Amino acid sequence: MKDDTRITSEGRGGSHGIVNMPVYRASTVLFPTVADLEAAQQPNQGERRLTYGRQGTPTIWALEDAIVALEGGHACTVVSSGLAAITTSLLGFLGAGDHLLMVDSAYGPTRRFCDEMLTDLGIETTFYDPLIGAEIGSLMRPHTKVVFLESPGSQTFEIQDVPAIAKVARERGAVTIMDNTWATPLLFKPLEHGVDVSILAATKYIVGHADAMLGTITATPDAWPTINRSRGNLGGFASPDDCYLGLRGLRTLGLRLARHEASALQVARWLDNRPEVARILHPALPHDPGHDIWRRDFTGASGLFGAVFKPCPKPEIDAFLNATELFEMGYSWGGFESLIIPTDPAKGRTATTWTEPGPSVRIHIGLEDPNDLIADLEQSFARMAAAG
Repeated sequence: MKDDTRITSEGRGGSHGIVNMPVYRASTVLFPTVADLEAAQQPNQGERRLTYGRQGTPTIWALEDAIVALEGGHACTVVSSGLAAITTSLLGFLGAGDHLLMVDSAYGPTRRFCDEMLTDLGIETTFYDPLIGAEIGSLMRPHTKVVFLESPGSQTFEIQDVPAIAKVARERGAVTIMDNTWATPLLFKPLEHGVDVSILAATKYIVGHADAMLGTITATPDAWPTINRSRGNLGGFASPDDCYLGLRGLRTLGLRLARHEASALQVARWLDNRPEVARILHPALPHDPGHDIWRRDFTGASGLFGAVFKPCPKPEIDAFLNATELFEMGYSWGGFESLIIPTDPAKGRTATTWTEPGPSVRIHIGLEDPNDLIADLEQSFARMAAAG
């Protein structure tokens, strides 16, 4: 079954013939007898039981079933945000005295969690060059328990050699966890490339409408017991209402991603020819340093990329950003709306150095007509020139 069919058909069991899974809200679940109450607490070899709202409802399970089918994993759990998916996974596999290898281009809150909470827990983090590939082995220690990947990297969009890193980590006995939010399982499947745990900030493209917070964790059979225990102990479950919105968004994911990709490439190519722009950070462009690995491993691109401007005073780049009308400034991405924000990759690097002298921005191309978006950027460049 192709993925475009899966996104319309998976996660619909138990809906009693209703096309969209109803929202089952619950905290307390009632049991008619003591025997039923006690039976619900017994190990069930993977069978789902309605016992308490935090353990899931049919709405939550439906989204988990759909995601695990797309990811090709053993099991999936849905949590309250992408960051919750990251922290739940890391805390499951790491303890005092352990060592973590974290990609240097990771999502900012991921880095902060490593620097602050993991340090407080006695867990050491080494940040590594996203382009290290199979040389990751040179950084591994006897107590390295996890190698964390994010490809493309946040803000700078480096493509990692995921199969090479996963192979070395497995040989050394470390678990690999990957943030795959940019690509979604439609464009890249981490578990098929050797990764043990695949994470999505489903807030982005899965929900697709900028109105719900969700994270998913999908694992291999070997990694699942640890993930399942961690999510149970931490209690960071998603609400059934948000899971309903995730299921709604999932049904159109293939159509939306195709539009995001085509429009983003059109806008990126136009920006690449602007005299104000030094370079575009987009792995689907042939001159991008990560293009060959992207073409080898990915089946497409999403709508998120970066642009580095030629050096200019801050008032000029601010004028450019303030002048946009269709591009709004706001955090997150993956919805139907186009977004743009200034970025400063140099602030979040320790293993590598960001040497670009000019300012940079992160752009998400939504579902608007790309020609209208280009016209908006063109008038913004005019405002930028006027501010110079």
